[in-house]
Amino acid sequence: MKQVPLPSLGRPVLRWHCLLAAIAVGLSAGCNSLKHVAVNQVGDAFASGSSAFATDDDPELIKAAAPFSLKLIESLLAETPNHRGLRLAGASGFTQYAYAFVQQDADELEATDLAGANALRARARRLYLRARDHGLHGLEVTHPDLAAALRRDPRAAVRACTAEDVPLMYWTAAAWSAAIAVMKDRPDLIAELPQAEALMDHALELNESFDQGSIHTFMITYEMARQGAKGDPAVRARVHFDRAVTLSGGHQAAPYVAFAEAVCLPQQDRAQFTALLHTALAINPDAEPNSRLVNLVLQRRARWLLSRVDDLFLPEPPTAKP
Repeated sequence: MKQVPLPSLGRPVLRWHCLLAAIAVGLSAGCNSLKHVAVNQVGDAFASGSSAFATDDDPELIKAAAPFSLKLIESLLAETPNHRGLRLAGASGFTQYAYAFVQQDADELEATDLAGANALRARARRLYLRARDHGLHGLEVTHPDLAAALRRDPRAAVRACTAEDVPLMYWTAAAWSAAIAVMKDRPDLIAELPQAEALMDHALELNESFDQGSIHTFMITYEMARQGAKGDPAVRARVHFDRAVTLSGGHQAAPYVAFAEAVCLPQQDRAQFTALLHTALAINPDAEPNSRLVNLVLQRRARWLLSRVDDLFLPEPPTAKP
């Protein structure tokens, strides 16, 4: 899979005192309009909430806490299904949870339990598709029938989207691509890849600096699998890598891990592979508090990849004796 960039696991999280107060008022109220106002207030809090998750230094704690937040988002959406902020929170939250805490577990389990790893990947795909559906619904709030238009002509359909739609476009495309890549046993899903590609390409056109270059980080891996593009895919991936590093100020581990896996591994460039992963590990998670959790997650992956170097790379041929 494209290593789905994880700019923040915390953006959907709200200030808990606002949440509890709004729920208490809304769910106990006899007036439906008051309940609707309360739910919308909570939805707004999710959309613009604190970075409590993103700044956390304990990924295992977030792994345990995130499902409650995700189910709460869906409970609120049952009351106000067209709340774009909640749809964005659902799209980003389910995508990041699936990658960080389901797919990565599957990758690490594969060497000892293939059946268990495949079961986790199947679960990750379901979560990615859930995220995609939240994203598409959010986009259709302001662009009715976008999903149908994407099926007919993806490139034409995305032209209706604007810079304001970039977050939803990004997370919808990231989730969609991840669902396709995590298990390549669904031809119907593979056939939908042009739709995800069109969304991400247009998001890049509209705002290349979104979330410190996260679209460029996504493209590092995607360019290596893009169909019909001209030129060397590794060169295209390098361009995105350079932009991602520049836009993130070198404070994100994700571009280094993505380039190591997507480019260096297929090229069997062991030296650059290990150098990039060590660079990712050298990043201080505390230097960029809002990226602390995502950096810890990606650094965990970097350590796992380094532990498997001898399995991932062919042995170097012995040097001839003089």
